[in-house]
Amino acid sequence: MMLAAAILCGCAATKPVHYYTIQPLSQPAPSSASPASKDGLTLLVGEIVTPARLQDGRIRYRIGANETGAYEYHRWVDQPGFMVRNSLIRVLRASGRYRRVLDAGSSAAGDYLVRGKLNEFDEVDNASVQTKISLQIELVDRKTNLNVWDGIVEREEPVASKTVADVVQSLDRNLQGVVSESATQIGNFLATQH
Repeated sequence: MMLAAAILCGCAATKPVHYYTIQPLSQPAPSSASPASKDGLTLLVGEIVTPARLQDGRIRYRIGANETGAYEYHRWVDQPGFMVRNSLIRVLRASGRYRRVLDAGSSAAGDYLVRGKLNEFDEVDNASVQTKISLQIELVDRKTNLNVWDGIVEREEPVASKTVADVVQSLDRNLQGVVSESATQIGNFLATQH
């Protein structure tokens, strides 16, 4: 009897895990008003820190103000902080404002270090379903090692219907908006300094 139970348990169907990723942001041609220059600044993009709850790969949701959870069978291919960092690098490069935009892990020297904290990257279920992203960015002068600017971008994006695929598409659109706005704020600050 125990052998039959063990065989039955081994044959039970398991639910497949679905993996999702964010599409890379499209890279428009650099603006002719601000072409990359050999004398331009070099930015190093460092880590985007994420809270522990965003590090296990599961897609997160929040109901109301206090209840949170995660989809057990729906996960990110990469951690959200990594996806945000890669998107930020692509948008800063595509802006054409900088001589170079590099990963801070590289051995290259840079004028400024861009780093940040991803506070929220969630589905939010209230009267309607939305996604919310909250990204805090800091800019550090590499010569003085001082934080010279910081900003926060928070954005909500509606979800077409309450399926995980629609939530992921909403987070994708939302991230494009958050990263583009963050890059604009960084560019505006640096334009006043140089």
